[in-house]
Order: sequence, then C-alpha cells, then structure tokens
Amino acid sequence: MRFTKSYRHKRMTGLDSVSAGATTPKRSRLLSFINFPGTRRKNVEQPPPFLEFRSSTFFILLTVCLAIFTDILFYGLIVPVFPFSLLEQIGLAENKVQEWTAILLACYNVTLFLGAPIVGFYADHSSSRRWPLLLGLVALCGSTLLLCLSKTIALLVVGRLLQGLSAAIVWSVGLALLVDTVGRDIGYAMGYVTIAMSVGLLISPVIGGAVYEAAGYYAVFYIAFAVVACDIALRLVLVEKRVAQQWVVGPESSEAESVTTTTDNRENVEKQVQATSHAGADPALPPSPTRAGTSSGDPIAALSTPVLNPAKHPHWELIKNRRMLAALVGIAIEACIVFAFDTVIPLYVKQTFEWNSTAAGLIFICVMVPGFVSPIVGKLADKHGAKWFSVAGFALSIPPLVCLRFVTRNTIEHKVLLCALLTLLGVTLVTLANTPLMAEITYAIDEREAQQPGVWGEKGVYGIAYGLFTTAYALGGTIGSITAGYIQAGPGWGTTTWYCGVWAAAGAVVSFWLGARPDEVPKRQRPDDEELPASTSGVM
Repeated sequence: MRFTKSYRHKRMTGLDSVSAGATTPKRSRLLSFINFPGTRRKNVEQPPPFLEFRSSTFFILLTVCLAIFTDILFYGLIVPVFPFSLLEQIGLAENKVQEWTAILLACYNVTLFLGAPIVGFYADHSSSRRWPLLLGLVALCGSTLLLCLSKTIALLVVGRLLQGLSAAIVWSVGLALLVDTVGRDIGYAMGYVTIAMSVGLLISPVIGGAVYEAAGYYAVFYIAFAVVACDIALRLVLVEKRVAQQWVVGPESSEAESVTTTTDNRENVEKQVQATSHAGADPALPPSPTRAGTSSGDPIAALSTPVLNPAKHPHWELIKNRRMLAALVGIAIEACIVFAFDTVIPLYVKQTFEWNSTAAGLIFICVMVPGFVSPIVGKLADKHGAKWFSVAGFALSIPPLVCLRFVTRNTIEHKVLLCALLTLLGVTLVTLANTPLMAEITYAIDEREAQQPGVWGEKGVYGIAYGLFTTAYALGGTIGSITAGYIQAGPGWGTTTWYCGVWAAAGAVVSFWLGARPDEVPKRQRPDDEELPASTSGVM
C-alpha cells in the first residue's frame, strides 16, 4: 500500500495545510486512532496511525476470525453452566431446569435464524461494514453482562436474545467484510474461519466445565470478558480497505500526475467514444447514464460510467440461484450432522466408557484437529471449484458415520475405533465439505455477476448472502440437535449413526448442483489487488 504523492511531497517540503495558512482543529489522538466507522475525513492530510497495518488483509482476517472465535467460545462456555445458573443464581425448581435450558438455547437459535438475513440486508445498504460490527459489540457486551449478573429468568432470556443478535452480526457482516477484503482468495480465507470455528468448539466446553468446577460460576465469565476485550480492541482499530483508499490513491494526487495520466489516455478514450457513437445505441438494452448522456455532456465522463443491468429484485434473484440454493442446503446438512454428534456423543461416551465431562469434551479433538488444513483445501477450491471437494467430503463421510454403530463396549479397541472414526470425519466433513461450501456462496454471486454485470445493484448482496448462510447453519444445527436427541433416546445409538449417514448421502447428492471452477468466470479483485498472505507476516 502506498500513500499519495502529494502527501509525501508535503511532508518532505513542509508545505502542509498549516504552513499554507489554513487552520486545522486539533483532533484527539485516541479518536484518530479509533477512526469511527463511516468517517471519511475530507481535506485531512494526515492518515490515521498504523493505517497500512490496520487496513491490511492479515489484520482484517485476524479480526473477523477472532470475532467468530469469540462468538463460539462464549456460546460454548456458558451452555454447560446454564443448569447450575438456573439452580443457584435464579433459584429455579429442579424439575424446571431442563425446560428452561431448552428455552434459553432456543432463544439464541431463533434470534440467529431470523436476525442474520436482516442484519445482512442492513450491512449491504450501510456505508460501512465496520459500523454493524461495532453495533454487534454493543449486543455482545450487553449479553455478557446480563448472562453473568442476571437474577431473573427474564434477564437471562434478554441476554440470550442479545447473544443471538451478536452472533448474527458477526457471521453475516464479518464474512461479507472478508469477501470485500480477500477477493479471489475467499476459499483460502474461509479455511482460517473454519480453524476459528474448530478451536472455539473444541476448547469452550472443556474450559467452561473445568473452570466452573475449580473456581465457580463467575470465573467462567472472567474468561469471556478477557476474550471480548480483545475482540473489542481489534474491531475498534480496524479500517476497511475502501475507507483506507482515501489516503492511498485519492483526489489529492499531484497535479503533474493527473496531467500525465490524462495526456497518456485521452487519445485512446476519444477513439473509444467515437467508435461507440458510430455503433449506435441498442434499443434492446435498458437506458443507462452512458446511453442517456451526462449533465456535463462530456463523452469521456459518459464512457467511464459502465452499462449495468440490475435485477428488479436482486434478493429474490439470489435466493432462486441454483448454486446458492445448493450451497445453503449443503451447509444446513453439514450443520445438522455436526450438531447431532455434539448433542449425542458426550452423553454416549459418558454412559459407555464412564468418562467424566472433561474427557467427553476432549474427544472432539479428533474431529477438530484435521480442520487446521482447511486453508489448503480452501486454496484448492479457489483454483478448482467447490463441487468435487464437497461431493467427496460428504460421500467419504458415510462409511465412518455408519461404522460408529460398532462402538458399543468399554474396551481399548472400541475407544481407539471411536477416535479413528471421528478423525476421519474431521477430514471429510469438517475440512473437505465445509470450507468449499462456505466459499461457494461467493463463487455463485461472482458467476451471476459475470453473466449479467450489475445484476446485484449498486449495494451488492454479500451481506444478505452470508446472512442466509448463517440462517441455514442455524436451521440445520437446530434440526440435528433435536432429532438426534429423540432418536438416541428412542431407537438408540445404532439408528442415530444411520440417520447421520443418510444426511451425508443427501449432502453428496446436493453438492452435484454446485458450480464450475472459479477461474472459468472473471476474477474479482480487491481495491489494491493484494494477494492474501500465506502466513502471519502478511502486512502490506
């Protein structure tokens, strides 16, 4: 990233706005560093501190991944202690604990399910992705305080609703911001999102249960407060790339640079204008600023305005897109299987192997560790498309899912078999199937845009698209948890594994409707055409 030539020239010569006689009000260094969302400081030469790093791909990716990790960690920390909170903090009767635990879990899922598309729609029509993310911080802080200090059921319900709203914002807006930032490397970036999800799911139940047993109820929230504080810090200092552009290449470029650019390109532009005029207008195309002319009558200005053909209802166009529908259904199926085992396995291993809650939580290490290769799978999906990776992931998940029914006795052999099968599921389901499906949403939108430029309108649809992703994931997770619980309580373990295997087969079939390779359609580029860093050293 580079600053404008005029800024560098004025810093070297000392010709800034003050020396020219202009008076600039002093700004608080803290306010300048935080750089509140949506602020585009006109006539301000000095960029915010550490602008290059704060608007770098690495920092934005880190911020989004930490926000997702925080959401999942907070969810996993408090769910194990809810029954004890209802008994000790609220004073609820023991026969009502299970009922209200289910209600509180439902509050989160309902808000996440309904709120994500709405938040995504707002993010698409907002001037900044960062502004909704900061609103999410308000919801996150409110939910954390309410869940920690509540002494009544009503406040707990409000806290869970705010937690669901915060999650909806993080997932829909955060992933849309990621798409804006990384462009063609979206699959690679989604691999890191998968790692954040995996780590959060892995450590949160273990930490929550262990800390509660060792230090009590409030100590669980001390961990949550520490992680939330880090999340707040990163979100406050983040600068979107499109906001940072005003200090990179803007109207303050030197006059000599502008004259040179105009001299070099005007002759070619005039030739294009003449060719366009001789070709005439196509009456079949919709009117556009280019064809209707401009208020200034400048043909070069007219040529610079692209001819777009937006859909009358872009959101309906998004929902009925075949690739988009296939990706959403696939995501719902994957979530259904994952949450089914999250619901069933802890209790099953406790009953079968006589493990305590900590050991039952640690068994998920087998599923989550393979997720650390997700960026590699995402990079391959960026190159070859999501279709065959997702098909293979779901199809290869069927044998280990079905074979889990053979884990029935408290022996070393059966424990090893369980760990091996769960590791295979981590490779096939979490890594091969999940990461490409998350990137497929972007692939589908880009393909449609390439076929009909401007179809999504001026604002775009990435926010609502990943809002729908969040809705599909929440729906699948809810269905998986409820149905697996009933099946496990009725027909039993063997039928539960068959049930999950059938869902995996359905996911493989649905994945055949995913689309072509991303390199078969024009690439979207980020504002500065920056490559996504391959390591944590990726500062611009």
